[in-house]
Amino acid sequence: MDLTVVAYVVYLVVSIGLTVWVARTLSRNGRIFLSDVLHGNEKLAEAVNHLLVVGFYLVNLGFVALYLSGDETIASTREVFEALSTKLGVVLLVLGVMHLGNVYVLNKIRRRGLMEREQRPPVPPQGWAAPAAGV
Repeated sequence: MDLTVVAYVVYLVVSIGLTVWVARTLSRNGRIFLSDVLHGNEKLAEAVNHLLVVGFYLVNLGFVALYLSGDETIASTREVFEALSTKLGVVLLVLGVMHLGNVYVLNKIRRRGLMEREQRPPVPPQGWAAPAAGV
């Protein structure tokens, strides 16, 4: 078997495995965060969580597929490791950037929700009082 094909197979297996692991970790731990962001609406939090995971898979697996091909011919075991380290390093960086982007956006949404909660009076108005005369 050609060493280039071996490098492609190892790259795909490791990249897809990492993508699945990160997506599951984000989904499991993000569910609680989303529930807080969405004021305890569990059904909406679950739906948003699922949509985020699907988007995460699409973007990352699309990137993995596009980054698969290479111009170099791999002739030795050393070149297999060099090609894999470059490709997997870039995939890990993309996964990290995607994760930080998701956390940043969700944190912005959460902060906006907290600010809206703080602007509401603790007790709703119960009536109207006329201004005092002569004051």
